[in-house]
Amino acid sequence: QVQLVESGGGVVQPGGSLRLSCTASGLTLDKYAIGWFRQAPGKEREGLSCNVNNDGSSYAADSVKGRFTITRDNTKNTVYLQMNNLKPEDTGVYYCAADHPSAFATNQRMCSDAKDVWWWGQGTQVTVSS
Repeated sequence: QVQLVESGGGVVQPGGSLRLSCTASGLTLDKYAIGWFRQAPGKEREGLSCNVNNDGSSYAADSVKGRFTITRDNTKNTVYLQMNNLKPEDTGVYYCAADHPSAFATNQRMCSDAKDVWWWGQGTQVTVSS
């Protein structure tokens, strides 16, 4: 049984940083496409950063480009989302997700097609507020 467990969320002031972690069991993340998504109140789930082939490349949404970075630690079977210069509009529930790399042709496609991603974590709340 595949499980993805996010951690690291919390309350942070504008301009602050957080690092989210997503640890997997039941699959080896270095062989799978991974992504981070966010759902803000009243909004659709948004793909933030995705990496399909564990090749060092990634897609970042315009809303987080230059501020958020997705990385993998294969030794820990964990994916991270480093978030810097956080803004109030970054508030929401953050989810990591995984799928077979053959499911998506590009990093951007995985982030654009959240409804097609197979495995999801339970989410972690991030609140950016002064």
